[in-house]
Amino acid sequence: MNDKTRGGQFIVKETKCEDVFTPEDFNEEQIMMRDSVKEFVDKEIWPNKNRFESKDYAFTEETMKKAGEMGFLSVAVPEAYGGMGMGFVNTVLVCDYISGATGSFSTAFGAHTGIGTMPITLYGTEEQKQKYVPKLASGEWFGAYCLTEPGAGSDANSGKTKAVLSEDGTHYKITGQKMWISNAGFCSLFIVFARIENDKNITGFILENTADNGISFGEEEHKLGIRASSTRQVFFSDTKIPVENMLSERGNGFKIAMNALNVGRIKLAAACLDAQRRVTSGAVKYANERIQFNTPIAQFGAIRLKLAEMATSCYAGESATYRAAKDIEDRIAVREAEGTSHQESELKGVEEFAIECSILKVAVSEDVQNCADEGIQIFGGMGFSEDTPMESAWRDARIARIYEGTNEINRMLSVGMLIKKAFKGHVDLLGPATKVQEELMGIPSFDAPDYSELFAEEKDMLTKLKKAFLMVAGGAVQKYGPDLEGHQQLLMAAADILIEIYMAESTILRTEKLAKKEGETNVQEQIAMAKLYLYKAVDVITQKGKESIISFAEGDEQRMMLMGLRRFTKYTNMPNIISLRETITTKLVTENEYCF
Repeated sequence: MNDKTRGGQFIVKETKCEDVFTPEDFNEEQIMMRDSVKEFVDKEIWPNKNRFESKDYAFTEETMKKAGEMGFLSVAVPEAYGGMGMGFVNTVLVCDYISGATGSFSTAFGAHTGIGTMPITLYGTEEQKQKYVPKLASGEWFGAYCLTEPGAGSDANSGKTKAVLSEDGTHYKITGQKMWISNAGFCSLFIVFARIENDKNITGFILENTADNGISFGEEEHKLGIRASSTRQVFFSDTKIPVENMLSERGNGFKIAMNALNVGRIKLAAACLDAQRRVTSGAVKYANERIQFNTPIAQFGAIRLKLAEMATSCYAGESATYRAAKDIEDRIAVREAEGTSHQESELKGVEEFAIECSILKVAVSEDVQNCADEGIQIFGGMGFSEDTPMESAWRDARIARIYEGTNEINRMLSVGMLIKKAFKGHVDLLGPATKVQEELMGIPSFDAPDYSELFAEEKDMLTKLKKAFLMVAGGAVQKYGPDLEGHQQLLMAAADILIEIYMAESTILRTEKLAKKEGETNVQEQIAMAKLYLYKAVDVITQKGKESIISFAEGDEQRMMLMGLRRFTKYTNMPNIISLRETITTKLVTENEYCF
């Protein structure tokens, strides 16, 4: 197994810029795909934004049918079942660019192609795939995913919906209530999770949505955002599902649900990217046109700060999302080359990078909210009005921190999974953590390092930040052992450190790769964004590291660790933050859009 393709290892290894995939590496097919998706959105979705905002559910369905005709619903589906059978990067790419105009469509798209179709392609039998996947891939049918219940949200395995085998053994009867079901209003097929007898784990089923089978619906939910995404409660009363429609095997439902969510998480991160590009571009255009005190507000430092930060978080999100997407694609290829089935390869490939998927879900969903929030602020009073697209972007962004596992759950998962990988021997955390402890006891080097090469100091800083993570997480594991998962506030702080390291490293590596290709002088703005992102990451890590250390260590150990934290977060040459922001905004304002 190719070692560089292991998930979670970024925290203990140095990654070379040649080994990361970036948006600048898209091939011709990917660029064509991106452009056709953008054209579709600009023609079919963006001009009709008001129809989505006025809860025109039928229009969402109609637009989904058009997306199906264009083949956009079938990108990830193998050719054997009527799909395009494209690689994982293409799947993420389509999800990115199709999701930028409205969260209503992007939710319908994501629920259908991800959790609605994928469980069958990944876990279905050959018969199930032949029967259902072509209809889902073409958009003839739409899918929905019934997991959440009134009493089972984050604790997904606690669902009460029952599946009882009929006396003649030909079908199961399902009874129970599901809520927050996306696409419920127009779907032909449900992936339903229910419990058989008193099984420890739930079981997955494929259910066709037919009349007179004991399926009924609540009214459409009135929601803060994603208003034209159909969201309803679904009630099952002795609903019959043939035994051959069980998905995978009995008791495997929780596993199916979790793996479907892993893929959902990286796709959700991707779905927040084009929204950020569009919001940033809209804010730049407005700032260039809006005159106050006889000056376009784009010339004011207070506005320039916002634009620089908005662009930087978007650039970082792109960098990390496409890095992980390609790592997953490569991992799938390695598995397939070893003779594993496509189904199993894709499952294991995504599972391998579950840590990165959780990191991305948290980081990018929070960035898109901040971006839309600043977008409203730049528009001022106009931003608060429904006449500008900012307020709907802000409302639509809010759900991204809740669905596909809340950001709190994903924070704890990212660190929890990393620690599990360490115990299994997949990622050596213990060795490096011990080395960091020894280093803290030793005398620091006072040699002036040679930082003449681009990003030499930044990469040195990343190495130190990884040590800070190992010191904090290692200290917490040593103190609490397996009980650490009961200390959620520590896990959350450690997760924030882990997230910032992955995002900052991805941004720096993308930019270094770009600078080697285009020449440093031609990518000054990207270099500025990478440096700005790292500086802010160091701030977060300093704060979260300190909060952790003073909460679980005391006396000499605490003093030692705080000293280590200072050492690991110390710049030799501080960047000039205002000047970095100026470089970024000057480019944005000149190009009149997000242009990276």
